[in-house]
Amino acid sequence: MKIAQQLKAKNIAEYLIYMWQVEDLIRANGCDIDKIRENIISRYPEEEHTALEEWYGNLIEMMRTEGVKENGHLQINRNIIINLTELHGELLASPKYPYYSAAYFKALPFIVELRQKSGKKDEPELETCFEALYGVLLLRLQKKEITTGTAKAIEAISSFISLLANYYEKEKKGELEIE
Repeated sequence: MKIAQQLKAKNIAEYLIYMWQVEDLIRANGCDIDKIRENIISRYPEEEHTALEEWYGNLIEMMRTEGVKENGHLQINRNIIINLTELHGELLASPKYPYYSAAYFKALPFIVELRQKSGKKDEPELETCFEALYGVLLLRLQKKEITTGTAKAIEAISSFISLLANYYEKEKKGELEIE
């Protein structure tokens, strides 16, 4: 919970990937607060247990209510993609951010390829990017090999998403001027 709060304040992209991990952790524990208490919460200091139990309990309830117990993402996480997509469009339309546009167009061939391979051609581009980043994170956690082609794609996508996250933070602080 503290990690989520810190990431949300510092880096929206890392926060979103973290929250996707939390969704998967909840699923891996059968959306069962008792299992989460045993397998996750018990590893934290005692004084954090009550707050963590409430946080995980709320997330479980949201997952049940929103029908994402098996797969998919919570609306709070989908809203981040929506907000980032709006900002993305504004940044691309503005002549003030050529480096952002360059990073996007460098990543675009990989995004298109990933969307074709996944069969999710109607999926928002940014969701494809986050799925790629999350997929590589899972591969690394499993200590599986990442091909040169995948590494090259992830490098371009990561640079693009990193720029977008930085602009998102600037926008939140009122430091971003878009024409």
